[in-house]
Amino acid sequence: MPARPRSRVRSLAVGLAAVTLFATTACSGGDDPADAENLSIFAAQGPDTDLATNSFSKEMEELTGYTFDWQTTTWDGTTAAEARRILLAGGDYPEVFLMVPWVDQFSQQDLLRYGQQGVLQPLNDLIDQHAPNIEQAFADYPEFEALSTAPDGKIYGLPQWNDCFHCSYQAKLWINTAWLDKLGLPMPTTTDEFFDVMTAFKTQDPNGNGQADEIPLTSSVDDLLLPYFANAFLYEPQGSATFSSTLALQDGKVTLQAAQDAYRDALAFMAEMYAAGLVDPGAFTQNRDALLAKGDSAEAPIVGAATVLHPGIFVTTGQDDGRDEAYQALAPLKGPNGVQFASYNLPSMPGATFALTNKADEDEQIAAIKMLDHMFPQDQHVRAEFGLEGKGWFKPEPGETALDESLTPFVRVPEADPNVTPPNDGWGPLAQYNSNEEFRNGQVQPADGYERKLFEASKLYEPHVPQDQVFPYWSVWVPQEESAEVAELTTNIENLVSQASAEFITGSRDVTDDGAWQSYVDELQATGLPRYLEIQQAAYDASK
Repeated sequence: MPARPRSRVRSLAVGLAAVTLFATTACSGGDDPADAENLSIFAAQGPDTDLATNSFSKEMEELTGYTFDWQTTTWDGTTAAEARRILLAGGDYPEVFLMVPWVDQFSQQDLLRYGQQGVLQPLNDLIDQHAPNIEQAFADYPEFEALSTAPDGKIYGLPQWNDCFHCSYQAKLWINTAWLDKLGLPMPTTTDEFFDVMTAFKTQDPNGNGQADEIPLTSSVDDLLLPYFANAFLYEPQGSATFSSTLALQDGKVTLQAAQDAYRDALAFMAEMYAAGLVDPGAFTQNRDALLAKGDSAEAPIVGAATVLHPGIFVTTGQDDGRDEAYQALAPLKGPNGVQFASYNLPSMPGATFALTNKADEDEQIAAIKMLDHMFPQDQHVRAEFGLEGKGWFKPEPGETALDESLTPFVRVPEADPNVTPPNDGWGPLAQYNSNEEFRNGQVQPADGYERKLFEASKLYEPHVPQDQVFPYWSVWVPQEESAEVAELTTNIENLVSQASAEFITGSRDVTDDGAWQSYVDELQATGLPRYLEIQQAAYDASK
């Protein structure tokens, strides 16, 4: 094979006023003989990674026989999604899409649309003929194959299979136990007890600086304040802005929890908290950077509790004063009627992060699926995600234990040092395609490790999920002919629920006023709730 040209990298950036695409003819794949040995890949690139020079990229180039022509976007979800849409709309898209689910990926509706248009190529035959490791993963985890397969039986793209135990329970609450100890208070177990604890946090100067600067309870627009507390009144499936639907099941019937009377009761409790000054007004407007700034307040710790997936979202770990260690998970609270639920979300996101387009010829398709297949076995997955042994990961030493202590540990990945630039040797979250239970929970974790803290915390929530009420959105595919309609309905209904919920909590709408509540319910009806539930019910029934 002739020497391959040097790899190129292109950055896709979306600005407020214009979009600049640094594109070249390589996007047309094998159509140009001059680029016959190039494989164009659109990917989300982290701030400490250069995919063009990354040592794992070089290994994959050797494996496939192609030079990768990278088109990169950032880990900003808005930017990444806009860049992908523009490429597809303009027709100058790459041969391979390789994305990060929590940044951007194809939705199920995208897969049906672009698959049926012929833009995305089905992977079924490629997997059968050239991807034995992917086939084995499907056999080991039938749920993975089901998640990947459209109702017409075709696999238009592959999602990442990620058995992240702590990610399954998004709506957690972390409370400042140092403040509880300072004030001689036990962990609250009910909504009434929590109200009393927050009042003490606000009025009794638990940080000891002589100022009334404490913020009893906070969150962000990405993490959501309400779901944790709503689960003390009814099952509330929302975990974060990523999982923003309140669809649930009642005796097999799809319902919108945000339209139920018990949801109103939850809003009333939160409105009472807000009126008492116990809720940070910024929880409804601030992003995670603003939230973190409050958790890291230089004067003194000022945050009493936060509703986030993990405490590192609102307080930097490893601080000299140890403040981050004070935040511990609070089990689901019991409401006034004895309700005590926890939200559940499948940690593997439906849709696809890997997809092949019609710009790829047969040889390029085979090369790309072999690249993906290479990352599935445990040892090769370690190399792909974490980099080189002795730098990004190490073999376990005698006496070290796995995150799940019932498993034999197979790898130790050191915690990242914020003061050291990581080596450019692995693909990180781009490579998490077979993060099954053994892979995630078999990694070494010290007794005081952060992942162990999250693992143990999640055990507080796991028993409280009402399995019969969980709407399995990940396995429900809305037909292509209804996808545009349901997308619009979803956006309008979820926006209305989000806005009205915030207004009820902050007092812009009076949650105690029957007329105000009926007006909100009427708005949901007028926005298309009956039709929305009809479509979701039909899709759910079909999925069974």
